[in-house]
Amino acid sequence: MAKGFLGRDFLKLLDYTPEEILELISLAEELKAKKKAGIPHRLCEGKSVALIFEKTSTRTRCAFEVAAYDLGMGVTYLDPSGSQIGKKESIADTARVLSRMYDGIEYRGFGQEIVEELARHSTVPVWNGLTNEFHPTQILADMLTIKEHFGRLRGINFVYMGDARFNMGNSLMVGCAKLGLNFTACAPREYFPDAALISECEKIAAETGATLRFETSPEEAVKGADVIYTDVWVSMGEPPEVWEARISALAPYAVTAELMNLASDGAVFMHCLPAYHDLRTGIGREVGERFGRSSMEVTDEVFESERSIVFDEAENRMHTIKAVMAATLTE
Repeated sequence: MAKGFLGRDFLKLLDYTPEEILELISLAEELKAKKKAGIPHRLCEGKSVALIFEKTSTRTRCAFEVAAYDLGMGVTYLDPSGSQIGKKESIADTARVLSRMYDGIEYRGFGQEIVEELARHSTVPVWNGLTNEFHPTQILADMLTIKEHFGRLRGINFVYMGDARFNMGNSLMVGCAKLGLNFTACAPREYFPDAALISECEKIAAETGATLRFETSPEEAVKGADVIYTDVWVSMGEPPEVWEARISALAPYAVTAELMNLASDGAVFMHCLPAYHDLRTGIGREVGERFGRSSMEVTDEVFESERSIVFDEAENRMHTIKAVMAATLTE
């Protein structure tokens, strides 16, 4: 079991050292092996956790719930209609109430300041399931997946295609800087991450041997890439009219077979999901028909190819979330 994590919050990777992040990934590997072998690992028997979801999710909810059950815990799911957080009850009061009843609290929603305030007023660990600024549990899953596929993390050439201003671009840049991967954000300049965060990550990278690069040319960005990663162009909660501007700006950055072929021979494709790779979803069909596209950020040819490891990545959400909960709730 990982040591030194008991009682700690998991709000963003900036709060953790490279060694601590690697320790969580190693614990996830151990717990995944036990899960696959059918070995019980009810390390948190009798504990209970509250899951606050102001933004709904398939992977995050299922990952937290199954991980909690495997660890022997009870779970209460609070969706936007099931919680008064920020409406009838302040964030501070919510934290103080829930931490009297539960052993841990997960929050998935809007500003990073909300999960940070929850943590300040909670007496139990608080875990960030996603905010506008950061998505740390996703990055643990991504790094575990890359390690499984390549056998290493340090020195991997990682390219993020598309809008890098929000939680995924931010968190992937931090994760790569912390763990020694060579990170490239490829987008129009106005879609690059925040300058202050770039500066902070450059200082981290100078210590770990990582490199940070910012490109506007997709063809240049993917040369020598081991991983090409993308995300949806319009985030949850943004208005529909945003699509027109994003498609206009980001269409050249869609991940296609032609782009994958410019990367290294063993390059893989990753995506945090859900993905608009076809027209088989309501939003995908509506937007596709409106703008005359059969896909958005990635083509179906790439998404369904042997180079795509998106479902390994999705599964690993559960194993890494389990590691975070086990490490912060037990000695």
